[in-house]
Amino acid sequence: MIAPVPQDRRIRRLVQLLTGLVLYGVSDSMLVIARLGLDPWDVLNQGLSRQTGIPIGTWAILVGLVVLTLWIPLHQRPGLGTLANVVLIGSTMDLVLWLAPHAHGDSRWIVMPLAVALSGLATGLYIGATLGPGPRDGLMLAIAARGHSIRVTRTSIEATVLIVGWLLGGQVGFGTLTYAIAIGPLVHILIPLLRIKSPPSCQ
Repeated sequence: MIAPVPQDRRIRRLVQLLTGLVLYGVSDSMLVIARLGLDPWDVLNQGLSRQTGIPIGTWAILVGLVVLTLWIPLHQRPGLGTLANVVLIGSTMDLVLWLAPHAHGDSRWIVMPLAVALSGLATGLYIGATLGPGPRDGLMLAIAARGHSIRVTRTSIEATVLIVGWLLGGQVGFGTLTYAIAIGPLVHILIPLLRIKSPPSCQ
C-alpha cells in the first residue's frame, strides 16, 4: 500500500503550487510591461486579445481550457494544480497589468530577462508541487513521456504557438527570442530540482 502523505508535505505542495502560479502570472505580466516581445503563449493570447478586445489574461484562461481538451487522446489526467493553473495565471496577469505601468527606457532590458528567469522558476515550482501540471505543461509532459526530451518538446510546441500568435497580431521581439531559447533548458533543470517526491510505498 502507499503511505499517506504527511500533513506538512500536503501544505508544502499547496504553498509551492500557488506560489508558482502567481509568480508565473507575474512573469507573464512583466513581459507585457517590458514591451520587448512576449512568450509564445502570450503572443497567441495577445493576438487573440487584439482581435477581440478581451483582456490578455482572460484569453490565457480560455486558451488553457482549449489545451486541456488535447489531454484526452494523450490520457493525461488533470489535478488540483491543473484547475488552479487555468484560473490563477490569467487572473494574476489581468490584475498586475491593471495595476502596473509599462516599463520605459533601459528598465525594459532589465525587466525582460528577469521575467524569463522568473518564468522558469515558477514553472519548476508549480510542476514540482506534483499536484497536477497546467494545461500547457501537461501537454508538454505527456508528449515527453513518450520518449522525447522535455527541452525539445517545449521548444517545438511554443514555436508553433508563436507563429499562430504572430499571424494574429501578437507582439514578437527580442524578449520572445530570449524566452524561446532559454525556457526549455531552464525547465529541464528546474522541474527535477524542485519536484517534491512522493512518500515511499510500504507493504
